[in-house]
Amino acid sequence: MIMKSLLTVFLALASTSALANCDADGGTCETVSGSYRIEMPKAVHPPLVVFLHGYGGSAQGTMKNRRMVEPLLDRGYAVMAPEGAERNGRKSWNFFPGWEGRDEAAFLTEAVADAADRFGVDVHRVVLGGFSAGGFMVNYLACAGPETFSAYAPVSGGFWRPHPDSCAGPVRLFHTHGWTDNVVPLEGRALGGGRFLQGDIFAGLEIWRQANDCPDNRPDGFSSTGQFMRRKWTGCADGSALEFALFPGGHTVPQGWADMMLDWYEGLPGG
Repeated sequence: MIMKSLLTVFLALASTSALANCDADGGTCETVSGSYRIEMPKAVHPPLVVFLHGYGGSAQGTMKNRRMVEPLLDRGYAVMAPEGAERNGRKSWNFFPGWEGRDEAAFLTEAVADAADRFGVDVHRVVLGGFSAGGFMVNYLACAGPETFSAYAPVSGGFWRPHPDSCAGPVRLFHTHGWTDNVVPLEGRALGGGRFLQGDIFAGLEIWRQANDCPDNRPDGFSSTGQFMRRKWTGCADGSALEFALFPGGHTVPQGWADMMLDWYEGLPGG
């Protein structure tokens, strides 16, 4: 009986590893609304980190960031890199309210459901992360539907001006940003000759505090993890979590982010 159980697990792992390629010419998995790439850990029914690339990036580029991907895999998480849709000749995300284009929330939930069918990922333990334009997408999706995924982890991306009047809550969100980021500065900046205005990251945090019904603007938890200076707000609504990590670098997914983010997520109830 034990040998039979072990054989079942082995076959499941072998099947998952083979399916993770999806096709023979690059590992792209197609859905109705788009495509994604995925790598699986040596586990059955693993949790999933979905990570959205920045403006002009690609799913393949995300998976080539091995200093981010490999720590996630090593900790037993599947890693998905969805492909952005073309906007003005480059791949990005349809995050700003009122823009025409793909329904990104529908696409991402479709991609996760597809990965669950193909590879058996756990749809109840999905962290949505993203960098730059992908980080903006994470914030807007979390704002509109915080229950869509179990947690959100934007890097170097917040809201655009005008900031949302409010967001739905509660939300579990871990924002990471570089002190010297001049592509998405903490204060925001104008783009396209002033047609678009990046928002203020700290104004965004206030919106999240309000969504989470936090009792005070002041953080009540401070810590450091390597290069990261961290602050968090507790005593907020049940089911919520809000933390901000600042690092000394610029516009990048910093070394150590993956493990820090997972330590945060796994410390949450149900994480």
